[in-house]
Amino acid sequence: MPLAIFDLDNTLIGGDSDYLWGEYLCDQGIISDREAFQKMNDYFYHQYEIGKLDIYAWAEFSFKVLSDYSFKELNGLRQDFIEAKIRPIFLEKAQNCIDNHKKKGDTVLVITASNTFITKPIVEMYGIEHLLATEPEFESGRFTGKVSGIPCFQSGKIENLMPWLEKNNESLSGSYFYSDSHNDLPLLELVDNPIAVNSDKFLTSAAKENGWQIFDWRSR
Repeated sequence: MPLAIFDLDNTLIGGDSDYLWGEYLCDQGIISDREAFQKMNDYFYHQYEIGKLDIYAWAEFSFKVLSDYSFKELNGLRQDFIEAKIRPIFLEKAQNCIDNHKKKGDTVLVITASNTFITKPIVEMYGIEHLLATEPEFESGRFTGKVSGIPCFQSGKIENLMPWLEKNNESLSGSYFYSDSHNDLPLLELVDNPIAVNSDKFLTSAAKENGWQIFDWRSR
């Protein structure tokens, strides 16, 4: 059966999980210099929006806090973060689309630039088993603050997807990819059914030019 691939941030949820994680840490007083952190958080998010994000610089910034705490401490923060920041932006139309694919027997996969520590429980909320995300390096029971492997961003999504397809005996024949971002154009152009969801202006323009479907999952 076909593969149904979903981006996560601003596609399945009505916001950006990594950005919101930073806001949450500031709200909890975990970040000592909130003003400086928020400035960098805003900077990297803007770079992402315009397609100029240095994924490694972002990871160094984003993963530092992971290396400062034990996994047990981080897990407690993450559970509260999911309830405080993610559950309120859970999108019912996204869940309906996922459920429809699963009813047809399609394999459902989330592929996201955001890190696995933050995104795994979000993906599980939607009942999705398969996840490809940017991996924070983890050694001796702690995060190191570095990236493990190839970041799952732009063409890196394809570089992570190809070995996954082979390992899981899947193919892109009849495949779908749902995304909000022009950063995902490399993969959108590769699948058989590219679909723009809650799309930014650059992706909306590309979708119209190519005759792709455009959905708004935020609307009631």
